[in-house]
Amino acid sequence: MTGSSKKHELKSKEKLEKKLSFYTKVKDTVASLNAKKTISKKKNQSRRQKKLKAYDLSALSEFLPEPTEPEHKTDAKLNCKSRQALVLRESAHLKAVLNNPQFQLDPFAAIHQHLLATQPPAAAKKDDDAKHGKDSKDKKRMRKKKSTSSSSQAMDI
Repeated sequence: MTGSSKKHELKSKEKLEKKLSFYTKVKDTVASLNAKKTISKKKNQSRRQKKLKAYDLSALSEFLPEPTEPEHKTDAKLNCKSRQALVLRESAHLKAVLNNPQFQLDPFAAIHQHLLATQPPAAAKKDDDAKHGKDSKDKKRMRKKKSTSSSSQAMDI
């Protein structure tokens, strides 16, 4: 019995040592994973901060003009009835635009004329000054558009 009990004790000691070595390995790997995790968190935070610095446009705000209040405020909230009325108004306006003979002949020219008529005069002056050197090219383009649009209309008829 003494020989078998000694073998049994040796086996149990070996098992215990194996368990202890396994647990120490697990502890080491958990500790190293936690360390890697904190390092990657720091890297990710530094990357985010760099990206935020890249998107920081507050330095440009001193060069931009102060925003002005719009002339007309729409404080009306859209509920079901007002939304339906808006849709009806806008659809009627769209039908009127589509039925406009100038729009049917040349939609881009009609839109361009509308924008010129509705833009404020200060913006129109800037546009005219910027386009001053390109007048001859614009005239040539308009002639080409008119000739191509008239030929396409002849084919449609």
